[in-house]
Amino acid sequence: MRRIRSLVMAAAAVTLLAACQDEPTSPRAADPPAAPSPGQLDALFARAGEDFHVPASLLKAIGYVETRWQMVRGEQEFEGMPVAHGLMALKGDQLDRGATLAGVSVEAARTQPEANIRAAAALLGAYAEELKLNRADLGAWAPAVARYSRIQSPEGQASYVHQDVYAALREGVVGRSAGGGVLASLMPTRVTADFPQPSASLTTMSTDYAPAIWRPSPNYNARPTGDIGKVAMVIIHTCEGSYTSCWSWLTNSSAQASAHYVVNESGSEISQLVREADRAWHIAATYDCSLNSSVDCWRNGYSSNHFTVGIEHGGYASQTSFPTGQIDASAKLSCHLSQRYGIPRDKYHYVAHGQLQPYNRTDPGPNWPWTDYLNRINSHCGSTSIIVDSNNANNNSATGRFESSANWISTASSPGYYGSGYYYASTQAVSDPATFWFYLPAAATKTIDAWWTAGTNRSTTAPFVAYNASGSEVGRVSVNQQVNGGKWNALGTWSFSAGWNKVVLSRWTTSGYVVIADAIRVR
Repeated sequence: MRRIRSLVMAAAAVTLLAACQDEPTSPRAADPPAAPSPGQLDALFARAGEDFHVPASLLKAIGYVETRWQMVRGEQEFEGMPVAHGLMALKGDQLDRGATLAGVSVEAARTQPEANIRAAAALLGAYAEELKLNRADLGAWAPAVARYSRIQSPEGQASYVHQDVYAALREGVVGRSAGGGVLASLMPTRVTADFPQPSASLTTMSTDYAPAIWRPSPNYNARPTGDIGKVAMVIIHTCEGSYTSCWSWLTNSSAQASAHYVVNESGSEISQLVREADRAWHIAATYDCSLNSSVDCWRNGYSSNHFTVGIEHGGYASQTSFPTGQIDASAKLSCHLSQRYGIPRDKYHYVAHGQLQPYNRTDPGPNWPWTDYLNRINSHCGSTSIIVDSNNANNNSATGRFESSANWISTASSPGYYGSGYYYASTQAVSDPATFWFYLPAAATKTIDAWWTAGTNRSTTAPFVAYNASGSEVGRVSVNQQVNGGKWNALGTWSFSAGWNKVVLSRWTTSGYVVIADAIRVR
């Protein structure tokens, strides 16, 4: 199957903690659209379908394909492609027309689940009327589904209809919230779309990366000669739309944009659009090493397209979680790139689009699980290293997690942190550590590295203590966190047992300073 029809959707939660003078917290981001609650969506889909004479199952399938039933706030990823809004990913004039037909405000259709679904249902109802469809025949709705997609190419429309929306109808879907409650469910339905099938004769496989389908884009040119044209980094993007709409748009010459690869939402399919040897047009920014912890500053002023491979992912920078299958498939691809081009598997060489182009991009967004992603790349490449970040959204909960009391404050105020921020706490004679847990399937001797942001208010005797799975101390070291920030620092090599081991950063040292809990690496 090209799609995995299951979903665990994480709810976004942001806790704002009071800042101290040494480490002010980051400003709060704009409020996201209202998130649907467990048990709410089935009723909303049913009511909208009944009121506008549209099959509720069809509404559910489209919403799942477009957003995995998350209320998204799209941003501009490609010039000429309108941004998407809400659970049904309404775009451009769709949003305005759908809101008018449904009798709701454009703002409500953009930000409220019920209004968004009703606007989409009203729009699909209007398409059915204009196309003179048999509303009682689920398969006959296919031309309206194609129109809703806004995809222009016949091949893209056929894929969206048959292999996305109608595949969801045939296979069924259950969506769950972070707490495990059912957001919505779509029962499997025997149905055939009344629409031309994709052309099997057009399917060829990539010669660069065997699992990928070759869908060539005209939007590329040659890499420059010399060192500046050698592949050295990978840039991670989100399409700000569905997988099929993404590759369909980027294979259109009018897009004037491309990427080397696009990974679908379930991880079951990858498209290659540009050969790795060629220069895809995926980032509109010259390189500035100050945005990347002063790595490779000799590249400053050169187009980042010269020396990077771009990987797009079906989805949105504003979504609260990413499917495990997508993350894993992308990590396998990234391992291939690392091995082929000798790319270091770290946060400086696998970089967010928004990091290198911060003036108008944020993708892949704050919830991309960087630590888990890099751990997976290492795993697929045969490395046994485990990185545990201070942000659990970045961790694979099967191998690592972070814990601290409310006395530890989250921030991203000092540059050079690992992942998406770090925690700090004042030093004093209290037993209140920050704890990095890591799982080992068998006893092993491991070297522990730590990452922190340096500063003059940091402790010069920050105490790290390592324990095995039985709770016995196996090692202890004090480090100077006023220096050596923004890189891995070896703490020691110790023997750990099978199970959940831990490294703690204690606050119990000379008062008047702070200690920084950012990330550890187990190797």
